[in-house]
Amino acid sequence: MFTGIIEQMGTVTALEEQAAGARLQVATGLASECDVGASVAVNGACLTVVARTGERLAFDLGPETLRSTALGELGPGRPVNLERPLRLGGPLGGHLVLGHVDGVGTITDVERAGSARIRVALPSAELEPLVILKGSVAVDGVSLTVAALGDLAFEVMVIPHTLAATTLGRAGPGGRVNLEMDVLGKYLLRALSLRGAS
Repeated sequence: MFTGIIEQMGTVTALEEQAAGARLQVATGLASECDVGASVAVNGACLTVVARTGERLAFDLGPETLRSTALGELGPGRPVNLERPLRLGGPLGGHLVLGHVDGVGTITDVERAGSARIRVALPSAELEPLVILKGSVAVDGVSLTVAALGDLAFEVMVIPHTLAATTLGRAGPGGRVNLEMDVLGKYLLRALSLRGAS
């Protein structure tokens, strides 16, 4: 369980194809605090540390992770948002984030004036009911509040601190981002669908 409050940006050092997926290597100052077997959210996707060498963490990406996230598009030198799991009793500064990506959105517009207004196109109509005005959404692992809704799209306002501390500061049109909708909305939608509600 995560909160969407990014601890640090890491830097991709390698993304290597393997027989069953790929191995992602990330350089980060958090490496010394992450044991093999630990969970880390990388751009919003919960991954398991499979190796640690100095300041570098390695993660194996299975076929499902490569299919449902934008992690397979990363390359050496690319920054990534990193967050370790929430500790019981710790502050919940963002919202409940599972690290289970629901789809990959596409940034269609960025307006900058100190803060930034970022517009994201949804990958499918199935996610549209899960986005509500003033609700929470995780964009590349960053907990944000929905500022506006559009047809198969939504907008978020990102303050200067978040722009500086996350990869969203480098966001531009055409960029693809991992999206996770609010888990409470997903449970509600599932319960209603099982009861036959439209």
